[in-house]
Amino acid sequence: MSLKWIDSLDIALALIDQFPDKDPQLVRFTDLRDWVLALAEFEDDPAHCSERILEAIQQCWIDEI
Repeated sequence: MSLKWIDSLDIALALIDQFPDKDPQLVRFTDLRDWVLALAEFEDDPAHCSERILEAIQQCWIDEI
């Protein structure tokens, strides 16, 4: 399964698995972007990232924990 920027919930779930001890409310967007890009399943253009997308991912992460 490949992840795209629009897959906010799936990305958040992958980040929860990767970083179980991180508080998503304290994560900087620069770090969040880097972590998403480093996910093995992620296959989208880094240039398509925006603050709005990162906010959606962060909110899904908060909602899931």
